[in-house]
Parts: sequence; C-alpha cells; structure tokens
Amino acid sequence: MANRITTLFNIKYPIIQAGMIWCSGWKLAAAVSNAGGLGIIGAGSMYPDVLRTHIQKCKEATTKPFAVNVPLLYPNVEEIMNILVEEGVQIVFTSAGNPATWTSFLKSHQITVVHVIANTKFALKAQESGVDAIVAEGFEAGGHNGREETTTLCLIPMIKAAVKIPVIAAGGIGSGKAMLAAFALGADAVQVGSAFAVAEESSAHPNFKIKIVNAAEGDTKLRLKKLVPVRLLKNEFADAVAQAEADGANTTQLAELLGRARAKLGMFEGNMEEGELEIGQVSAMLDEIKPAATILNEIWEEFLNERTVLTEMDFG
Repeated sequence: MANRITTLFNIKYPIIQAGMIWCSGWKLAAAVSNAGGLGIIGAGSMYPDVLRTHIQKCKEATTKPFAVNVPLLYPNVEEIMNILVEEGVQIVFTSAGNPATWTSFLKSHQITVVHVIANTKFALKAQESGVDAIVAEGFEAGGHNGREETTTLCLIPMIKAAVKIPVIAAGGIGSGKAMLAAFALGADAVQVGSAFAVAEESSAHPNFKIKIVNAAEGDTKLRLKKLVPVRLLKNEFADAVAQAEADGANTTQLAELLGRARAKLGMFEGNMEEGELEIGQVSAMLDEIKPAATILNEIWEEFLNERTVLTEMDFG
C-alpha cells in the first residue's frame, strides 16, 4: 500500500510503532521496521549515551528505516539532537514541546520531522513550523495525553480538515478494524502504542506486560491533570493519585507524590503497585504477548479483510 506516509518514510505498511518510555528500545524498533512498519526508539527514558547505544544497535539489527522520538522537554535535548545528527538518524518524532524550536535544525540536516499533537491549534503550529507530518493523538492513548480529552474519533477529522500535511492517527488503535476506522476518518497512517508495549521485543518488564494483558475495561484513567495529564493503569500509586486529586492536592503536592523515576520503577523494574504504569485504553482488548512482527501482520491482515468486507456490503 503506497500513500503519503509510506512514501515519506520509505516503509511497506502505514503502521508506526509509538515511541513509548521504558518500552521502546532498539529491539522493538528494529523488529517493527524489519516487519515493514516504522519502529521508533523512545528517547524519553534514556540518558544521551544510552540513546546513542540504542541507535547504533538498531542500525546493526535492521537496514530498514527507523525513527527516534524526542520529548522536547527533555533536560538534555540539545545533546540528544546532536547525537541524532552524529548517528545519522533520518526520521525524528518530537513531542511535549514547541516544534518550532528544533524543526529547522533537524531539517537542515535532511532529517524528516514529525510532531505529536492533541488539538487543532498545535496541529497548525506544527505545520507552520515546517514539520513533514503530524501524529494526532486522541484521549484514549496511553502515556502523556492532551488536556482537551478529545477522542480519536473526533480529533482525526478535525485535524485532517485543518492541515495539508499527512496525519498519523493515534489513540485507541490496536487492531485492523481500528486502523480502518482511522483511515475512514482521513488518517494517512496509524501509530500503535499499547499493542506493541506487550510485544516480546518490548523492553517493558514482564510483570508490566502481564498486567496489561490482564487489564479490564475501565482499568485506566487520566490522572495528574494539574501537572502533565497521563493515562495510568490502576494500582496503589494510581489510587493514591486519585485520592490526592479528590482532596484538592496542588501541583507541588502532586509532584511530591509522583517523585522521581516512578515510571521506571513500574514499567521497567516491575513494581506493579508503587510504580507509574502508563498504558492506553486499548489495553482492555489485549490478551497475549506476541512477537512484534506477528502483531503488525495481524493488524495489517485484519485491516485488509475488513476493508474488503466493507466494500462488498450492500447499503442499498
């Protein structure tokens, strides 16, 4: 399937693996890229030297295109950007910040730039800054989320109508049926996070993967809205956050409760009660740990099958 995104990234399938903290190391990125999608290394949980190692190992593991996701609020962002250039990274996804700050720098080094947004205002700002595409991420998504709480079903057509650059849909997409729905809304590709978080190649702790596949409907909630909104899987820490918010905790109190390395404690080190567990609503639909290639192929095959069924339906 050739379209604007597959051509832009030189990939076979318009399926992007999200750059998730503590889940998206070189093994997952390489596996997705080798399967025909676009794998992404998540720099948000890596020190600069660790990121450099992951990029080098990914280049050894695949000859296919891959990307790096960089949260622009990262404290060492300048060092990170220089590493991307030094290591010859060709595609960069930016998030959590103003795309105008680094887009021109990246593009001056012939790097394709994609920015993650959650509303029309920032989609237009990203387009004005010169990015090549945007990820429009709906409220269903895991990890850090938009304050507007706009669902993917509403967000994608609004963004599509507002911008001329390609739109990658994200949030609640973990199946071929969801992918087909996103394309019907105008998306040029989909970004899949939670489904790849439970891939065999994901760097997430096995305890976290098991908790994800055991998650039920309603087990994730958007929390910490006064700080940076984040979708959390239910556990003792999430319950403590909910209670603090109900009691009217201010940003300082919430920051103290969050502390340092809370996500690493849960998602990477495997503490399922005290750790911060970031995952999307689609976790309730995931029930198995599989190789990344299997996950991608199942999404693609279901997309094709459902598209065929839809075209053959008689709406007479």
